[in-house]
Amino acid sequence: MLSRFLSNGRRDFSSLNEAEILALAISSEEDDGRIYRAYADGLRDTYPASAAVFDAMAEEESQHRQRLIDLFQRRFGETIPLIRREHVRGYYTRKPDWLVRPLGLDKVRAMAEEMELQAARFYEEAAKRTQDAATRKLLGDLAMAERGHEKKAVALGEALTPQDVREEEDKVERRQFILTYVQPGLAGLMDGSVSTLAPIFAAAFATQDTWQTFLVGLSASVGAGISMGFTEAAHDDGVLSGRGSPLKRGLASGIMTTIGGLGHALPYLIPDFWTATSLATAVVFIELWAIAWIQNHYMDTPFWRAALQVVLGGSLVFAAGVLIGNA
Repeated sequence: MLSRFLSNGRRDFSSLNEAEILALAISSEEDDGRIYRAYADGLRDTYPASAAVFDAMAEEESQHRQRLIDLFQRRFGETIPLIRREHVRGYYTRKPDWLVRPLGLDKVRAMAEEMELQAARFYEEAAKRTQDAATRKLLGDLAMAERGHEKKAVALGEALTPQDVREEEDKVERRQFILTYVQPGLAGLMDGSVSTLAPIFAAAFATQDTWQTFLVGLSASVGAGISMGFTEAAHDDGVLSGRGSPLKRGLASGIMTTIGGLGHALPYLIPDFWTATSLATAVVFIELWAIAWIQNHYMDTPFWRAALQVVLGGSLVFAAGVLIGNA
């Protein structure tokens, strides 16, 4: 009773008979083939050459499945038991493609490699548990095929995605990342870091009350984050511009706006006014130089030009806040 409760409805791999092992292999190959097809469909519009690689890998899985079905029919008849990965304790799991989107090239290639290694280990262990010579041979052959599948994927990739195509796909992937995440996030970080400088430091020097200053900074940061997030998400659905999901862009913009403001608001949780102000000032200059670096690294803006624009502009807003607070 206790062991049944602890098993959570799953069986040990060691308890499966040969028919059940073959049934598990059949369902696993079917699932893997569907995952590869989903990868191909998810990549096809943007990375057609790489999608062709996953189409070919899905076809390989289909051939493996058919060989397993043929063997099962010869040995055990037409009725294949319904046993899947989730029914076996300790068996590897697969995430459906909709849980791992967006389908970046590096991500799907890494997951495909892991899938093949897991499948190879399964066939090697399954072969040890079979007595029938034909079954053991097929499982051993499939283990070798899965071990070599990575090499075949590389060969397919070289045939279908030559170096110039792969370089172009990498550029497309980087460009999409910049459009969807970097640009909205950078705009948010700049807005949050710069636009909140004047109210936070004006409140600081006007009241010299760190808690009140923190509340001003918190409200300004959160308010600006919500405003920037909704604005980014609402003004462009990404269909024609190709900038990607409005939800992702809105989240990137809103979160980075809030972070940009909170960076120099959080030091005012320190009770001592001058300690908090000194730390907040240091954080401001770190934020401004970070923005300049991001512009240079992702947007190809010359570093010193970005630094002049951002640091000079931020310094002027910072000075305005201090002057207003001391008025």
